[in-house]
Amino acid sequence: MRHTLGLSPAAVRRLARWSGWGGPLLVTFLAGLSRFWRLDSPQALVFDETYYAKDAWSLLRLGYEGSWPDRLVSDPQILGSPQVIPLSDSGAFVAHPPTGKWVIALGEWMFGLGPFGWRFMTAALGTLSVLMLCRTGRRLFRSTLLGCLAGGLMALDGLHYVMSRTALLDLVVMVFALAAFGSLLVDRDRTRARLAAALPPDGADRAYLAGHIGDRAGTGPRPWRLAAGLFLGLSASVKWNGLYFLAFFLVLTLVWDVGARHTAGARHPYRSVLRKDCWSALSLAVVAALTYLATWTGWLRSGQGYGRHWADGRGGTWSWIPAPLRSLWHYEHAVYQFNVGLHTPHPYESNPWSWLVLGRPVLFHYVQAEPGTAGCHTATACSQTVLALGTPLLWWSACCALVHLLYRWALRRDWRSGAVLCGVGAGYLPWFLYQDRTIFSFYAVAFVPYLCLALTMMLGALPGPPGASDRRRVRGAVVAGVLVLLIGWNFVHFVPIYTGESIPYEDWRARLWLDSWY
Repeated sequence: MRHTLGLSPAAVRRLARWSGWGGPLLVTFLAGLSRFWRLDSPQALVFDETYYAKDAWSLLRLGYEGSWPDRLVSDPQILGSPQVIPLSDSGAFVAHPPTGKWVIALGEWMFGLGPFGWRFMTAALGTLSVLMLCRTGRRLFRSTLLGCLAGGLMALDGLHYVMSRTALLDLVVMVFALAAFGSLLVDRDRTRARLAAALPPDGADRAYLAGHIGDRAGTGPRPWRLAAGLFLGLSASVKWNGLYFLAFFLVLTLVWDVGARHTAGARHPYRSVLRKDCWSALSLAVVAALTYLATWTGWLRSGQGYGRHWADGRGGTWSWIPAPLRSLWHYEHAVYQFNVGLHTPHPYESNPWSWLVLGRPVLFHYVQAEPGTAGCHTATACSQTVLALGTPLLWWSACCALVHLLYRWALRRDWRSGAVLCGVGAGYLPWFLYQDRTIFSFYAVAFVPYLCLALTMMLGALPGPPGASDRRRVRGAVVAGVLVLLIGWNFVHFVPIYTGESIPYEDWRARLWLDSWY
């Protein structure tokens, strides 16, 4: 490239440094434009926004979740002019921890209790997650181009797009889990660099000394592992499925430690990890637990939070534990019983087996607009739809990519494939334990970043290995480029049913490719 462009070596280095941030920031800017465009539309409490937007406002005003009238009463009051906010200070039972609602509350604090206010932070985090994935992909693949491709694919995913424009909790879970994944990647690189620096120089006794050092060398402070614990604690404090990311990523980072010890020449890598690295892994879990507990500070300090004084004056075996903590434990147990026992039928519930192929997307919002009203300029009625549907060509291609990664991980021991599959597994596999529960396909947004990384890895492999012929490389690059362009077209084609735009009824039906999407 230097000879083609006529650049000096110094200029090439400056260009490489600039592109490491410039490319991801450009992709993020474009993603942000699309996510903030008409963010206040539709002017409604979409799907479960009726719970989370109100709970967020309650946290902002009371420090805990207060009570609201039935949605049929409170929703029109909140959306009306003049606005009425019928919040009561009596504590309400809620099904999820508070952090995600505190995130939503930050937008309401800045812009008020309205559609733009309660969606602002999810749009901001959705945009930020594109930057995070660009940088994470760059570190994972050692390629700025592939990193930007991964972030660009997520920017073009319909499910991520809809969830970025809706005040629900699942995208917040995803952002914190992705931050933890990136932190663990940095920790992995720095740990291996420290072990490599401790190895002896070339010499006759190198193998013996390397084995001795590989077994006994310390890795020093690991702040990025602690940062991962912080992010994983925050993820679990949004929704409890964040706990599975904690479990999966904890195993992943320990496996990486074993690999680092083995590469350094340790004769007993598992024993070395148990002796030298296990404590830092445990510290990750401790930080996550303390972070989770800290997120309940508003409820613990309140006098009227739901169940806050349950343990006051109660004796028993555990009476030595402070009453507020016992009350919190009792509350959490009740929440767990509620969540695992939620079997209320819903027309848009789905089995996790169908998620990867987009078997049953969730209709968040639907309004039929009559001609001449609400932007409907046709002779017949129009449809305004917000459908939580992933970009079909992206998801169906990602299914093929997951098979490719399984092959690379199982037969080639490719650690990058294992890392991406771990992220998919953490966000996806646990839901198979709750197939009798009422669950929805938009929960899958938690593992969308890893699907994009998987697809990026497959696209990056299409031109072939470094020694491939020019013909193979050109063909592979063309196939990859065409697929990316088709995914971009597919996303643009579906934007009207992602944003609630008024389109003719026939155009709406034409976008529902499968009967199960109705």
